Amino acid sequence: MEESGGRGPGPGRGRPPGPRRPTAGPTVRPARGSGRPTPVGRPRPQQPPRAPATPTKGTPPPQPRRPAAARTPPRPRKRRFAEVRLGDPVRRIRVALLVMAFVLSLFAGRLIQIQGLDSKTLEARGLEYRERLETLKARRGMITDVKGNPLALTSDAREVYVDPKEVAKSTKPGADEVARFLAQTLQRSPEEILAKLKKTTTQYQVIARNVDPAVGAQIAAKKWVGVRVKPHYRRLYPAGDLAGGLVGFVNAAGKGASGLELQWNDVLAGKDGKQTVEAGQLGERIPLTRSAREAPVPGKDLRLTIDGDIQWAAQEALADQVKRTGAKSGSIVVMDVRSADLLAVANAPELDLEAWEEAPEADRTSRAVTDVFEPGSTNKVITAAAALETGVARPDSVMRVRDRIRCADRVLKDAHAHKPENLTFSGVLATSSNVGTVMAANQVGSEGLHRFLRAFGFGDRTGVGYPGEADGLLPAPQTWSGSQRCTVSYGQGVAVTALQMASVYQTIANGGVRLTPNLVAGTTGENGEFVAAERPEGVRVVSERTARELSLMLEAATTQGTGARAQVPGYRVAGKTGTAQRWDSECRGYCGYTATFVGFAPADRPSVVALVVLQAPSNGYYGGDIAAPVFKRVMSFALKSRKVPPTGTTPPQVRIRADG
Repeated sequence: MEESGGRGPGPGRGRPPGPRRPTAGPTVRPARGSGRPTPVGRPRPQQPPRAPATPTKGTPPPQPRRPAAARTPPRPRKRRFAEVRLGDPVRRIRVALLVMAFVLSLFAGRLIQIQGLDSKTLEARGLEYRERLETLKARRGMITDVKGNPLALTSDAREVYVDPKEVAKSTKPGADEVARFLAQTLQRSPEEILAKLKKTTTQYQVIARNVDPAVGAQIAAKKWVGVRVKPHYRRLYPAGDLAGGLVGFVNAAGKGASGLELQWNDVLAGKDGKQTVEAGQLGERIPLTRSAREAPVPGKDLRLTIDGDIQWAAQEALADQVKRTGAKSGSIVVMDVRSADLLAVANAPELDLEAWEEAPEADRTSRAVTDVFEPGSTNKVITAAAALETGVARPDSVMRVRDRIRCADRVLKDAHAHKPENLTFSGVLATSSNVGTVMAANQVGSEGLHRFLRAFGFGDRTGVGYPGEADGLLPAPQTWSGSQRCTVSYGQGVAVTALQMASVYQTIANGGVRLTPNLVAGTTGENGEFVAAERPEGVRVVSERTARELSLMLEAATTQGTGARAQVPGYRVAGKTGTAQRWDSECRGYCGYTATFVGFAPADRPSVVALVVLQAPSNGYYGGDIAAPVFKRVMSFALKSRKVPPTGTTPPQVRIRADG
């Protein structure tokens, strides 16, 4: 018998009769308040109504209940697939936790790799991007004259530069506004600055160096991206062109480029320091970060032997004479006899160090040390020294001298035509006879003459150490031509610098002992202690007797010979004139003359040597006429400046002619 409300087949359902497939029983749920299950989907059996309780007094009797209508059993709900698979919240939580744990493990692993395994490498790489190495420039030392007057010094300045890449990225201000401001502030061309700002493939373009610190502060106050200002040192030359070619100059990088600035660059420059800081992308320093600093070591001051007053007098006298004679150039060397200290080294034209960029290349050095010339008759003193030292002649030896002499295929002449005359050897030197000098040289021989030329310093540098100093020209005697064996004796066919020739006369004035010319007195360090420069030992070239005899012969040249215009009132002067044909590379031959005079005073107690050279004068060319007066002017000033007392004696009379 089927239950009422069941879903089994019945009549009219269209299902054929037959054996029924067993079905699962109804779902059983525990009854509320009972441990026994209650069938679900079936109506609960009706319980018989309970007998009403005996009403109490005052309580209304209960109303009879209506019979309950027959309930239709609820149809069982069909389970949905989604509810079966995802409906379990515990499972969802477990899956979520598993995913989160996996993700966190990835983060943890990466964190361990970064902070543990790769921490040092990443820290170093990050430091590379932040770290900036800055150079702390050392202050360059001063160059002063012997009295401490500055010839070159260093002052604070600023360098203005830009990073075109950063300026291009910046929208405000633009490149045009930056160029206009910098051009107006620095007094430069806007087009020039804008051209540098357009070089966006670079990160460093210098706009200006040697900028005044106040102007640099004005630019830095803008705080514009890509526009920067850094400390810089500026080299100043307060004396202008005083010893300009000798002192030299520094280049844009602050390094010595010529002269003593180049020669003593390592001493003057000192040692730059270093500073490592951490900076941001725009170059700003990150506060409270670590930094390492190595302090710079300032350069030492250089004290020269140059006397600023004598140097000025020499430059003035030389410049005046070069202008008056129309000479191409000129040089003067003034030297202390006993120490070989150079008191003045002047050139005309002289280099103005405040505008050295505008000077021709040939004027950016000291011609007295770098240019060579044929010395002419000033060289006769070496021939005379060789003759006296070897004993082939004495000062009073008499020689029959004509005005010309044949030498190989050439006929050599004296400067002036004259009849044959009997001259003493002193007279040959005093009158500057070419013929008499050749006669003496022939007795000495080429090998002997070459040996004395070398001993006096020809063909080699003096040892002063000046950059670009020339060796001069002294061919080996085996290479001398037939006529050159004669012309070398009076200064043609050899070449020297003005400094080399001045050194020859310093040797004679110093009793025959040659000293190395000296330009530097010493250095002064940061502590103010002065350290004198080392001085090499002197070398004896000729005997003291020969040197004394040569001094008397040279004195006769100023009293009775060609150098009369070199005499200094109150002082005895010994010296020699020189006039030589001048080799000129422009005309590729001998064009014009070189006029010279060199001597020392006082002749009896030598103190100062001076040499004057005038190249290619157009108004006169004899050394006795145009060079000797300059010697007189400079020597007079030098003797008085150094407070050298007057001689107080009269020159001895030297016999220059046998029949006079």
